[in-house]
Amino acid sequence: MKSDIEIANSAHLEQIEDIASKLGIKYEDLEPYGHFMAKVPLTYINEEKARKSNLILVTAISPTKAGIGKTTVSISLALGLNHIGKNAIVVLREPSLGPCFGMKGGACGGGYAQVLPMDKINLHFTGDFHAVTAAHNMITAMMDNYFHQNRATVPPLKQVLWKRVMDVNDRNLRQIVTGLGPVGNGIVSESGFDITPASEIMAILCLATDLEDLRHRIDNILLGYRQDGSEFTVKELGITGGIVALLKDAMKPNLVQTTENTPAIVHGGPFANIAHGCNTLVATKLGMSLSDYTVTEAGFGADLGAEKFLDIKCRKLGVYPKLTVLVATLRGLKLHGGATEETMTELNMVYLTKGFGNLDRHVENLKKFGQNVVVVLNHYGDDNEGEIKAVVTHCSEKLGIKCVVNDAFTEGGKGAAEMAKVVVDEIEKHPSRPKPDGIYSIDGSMTIKERIEAVCKRVYRAEVVEFSGAAAKLLAGVEKDPHYRDFPVCVAKTQFSFTDDPKRHGAPFGFTIKIREIVINRGSGFIVAVAGDMMRMPGLPKVPGATHIDVIDDKIVGLS
Repeated sequence: MKSDIEIANSAHLEQIEDIASKLGIKYEDLEPYGHFMAKVPLTYINEEKARKSNLILVTAISPTKAGIGKTTVSISLALGLNHIGKNAIVVLREPSLGPCFGMKGGACGGGYAQVLPMDKINLHFTGDFHAVTAAHNMITAMMDNYFHQNRATVPPLKQVLWKRVMDVNDRNLRQIVTGLGPVGNGIVSESGFDITPASEIMAILCLATDLEDLRHRIDNILLGYRQDGSEFTVKELGITGGIVALLKDAMKPNLVQTTENTPAIVHGGPFANIAHGCNTLVATKLGMSLSDYTVTEAGFGADLGAEKFLDIKCRKLGVYPKLTVLVATLRGLKLHGGATEETMTELNMVYLTKGFGNLDRHVENLKKFGQNVVVVLNHYGDDNEGEIKAVVTHCSEKLGIKCVVNDAFTEGGKGAAEMAKVVVDEIEKHPSRPKPDGIYSIDGSMTIKERIEAVCKRVYRAEVVEFSGAAAKLLAGVEKDPHYRDFPVCVAKTQFSFTDDPKRHGAPFGFTIKIREIVINRGSGFIVAVAGDMMRMPGLPKVPGATHIDVIDDKIVGLS
C-alpha cells in the first residue's frame, strides 16, 4: 500500500470554493489560502442550528508507541457518515511542527482517511501556529521592555510566570538566561521556552467565542507577581489591542477537505498532555452549524483529552456529545497487557485479555460523564480475526456496549460505513445523558486542590496525590482569590499511562501522583497541575522525523 504522503499527493483535490458551496458558504465570504484551503468567518456560526447537531467525540485508550489512530478514526467516521448519506463534518486540531519533525509525525489521519492538502496542513498551513507564537513572544518582549525602560522607578517582578514559546522540540531551551551583556541588552533574568501548543495564547484561542472574548482573556493573562504579592497582567502593559491584531485572522476556522472531497475544519492545536487538547470552540460551533453530525476528537487517551474536553470545553460550549467513540487497536491492547513492541503483532490471547483492563477503565470513566460509548477497533492488515472477535465479545458481554471495526485506512468511506451505521443507531436509540459535574464541581463546593485530587483519584485511580512545596504554596494563594473560584483544572501528565510514570501500562491503581508545579492560566480560565516529569518543551529523539522529510520533484515526501 502507498504511504500516507503518496496517497495525499495522488489524491484529486476540489477547489476550496466547491467544498464551501457544499456547506452553503458563499465564495465571497471565504479568505482563500491558495486553491485548497480557506478561512471561514465566524458569521456562519448559528447557535440554534449548532444545538440541533449531533456532536460525536472521538477519544482512545491510553496511547502506546505503536500508535492508536484516533485522528484516522475521526476522519473515517465522517467519511462513513457521508457514505451512508448523512451530512457530516470532521473538526480537528492543527498539527504542531515539533512532533512532525520529531517522533510522533503529523496529524492528518492516515491511508485513505486523511484531511488534505496533508503537506500544507502538517507544515505552515494558514499560519495560525505562527500567529500564536508571535503573539506570545510579543507579550514577553513588551514585558521585558517595560521593566527595562522603567528600571529606575518600577522594581522588577518578584516572580515572572510568563516565558517564551517556539513550535520546535528543543530541550536546550527549557531553561535559559536572557539579558546578558551591557545594560542596553535588558535586565538579566532567568527564562525558558515552552512549545507553542502549550502556550496560554493557544488555550485562549481555542476557548474564545469571538474577538471581544479574546481581548478580555488576553487582558487577564497573569504575567507574574510584584514585590508586594499583587498580580501583574497583560492589561497593565496596554498592549492587548496589538496582540488581538496579531490573532485576528487566526481566530477564523480553516476549511479543507478529506480524501473523498467532503468538508473538514481544522483549527487550533493545544496538546492534551500539557494543555486541554481540543480544537477551537468556534470551529466546533461552526461544524455544528453546518452539519447534522459533527465529529471531533480530544487529544491522547480518554483520561487526558476526553476528561478535559468534557470538564473544560463542554462547560464553556454548553453542549455535550451525543456519543463518544473510544478507539483501540489489538496491538495497543496487547501492549497494555504486557506484550512488547516486538511481540505485539503475535497471536496472544493472554496479553490481549490483560489489556482489556485499560479499555474497561476508560469506558467506566466516560460513563461517569453520562456518555454512551462505542468502541472502534482500528484495523491492521495482520490482525487476527479470533482476537477481533474476542474484543467484540468482551465489549458486548462484559461492558454492554457495541464494538465495530474500522477499515477506512484501506477502503475510505466504504470501509467505515458499518461504523457509521452503528454510531447513528446508537445516537438515535441511546443518546448520552450528560452529567456536567461527573468528576468535580466548579460551583464553589470544592476547592481547586480537591478538583485536582478528584481527577487524579476518580479518573486515574491514584490513592495519594502529593503536592510539592512550591505547588502547595502557590495553590494556597490561588484558593484565597475569588477570581479563581469557578476555574476547572487541567492536569499535565504523561499520555502513556494512567499514572505519572510513562512505563506503567495497563490499568494500575493504588499509586501516588506527584504534582510538582501549578500554572495559573488566568486568561484561558483554568488551573494547570503539572504531574511527574511532564515537560512543556519536548526534546527530539535520537533519529528525528526531520531526517526523512525532503522535497523531490517539487513534492514534499517523508511526512507521516
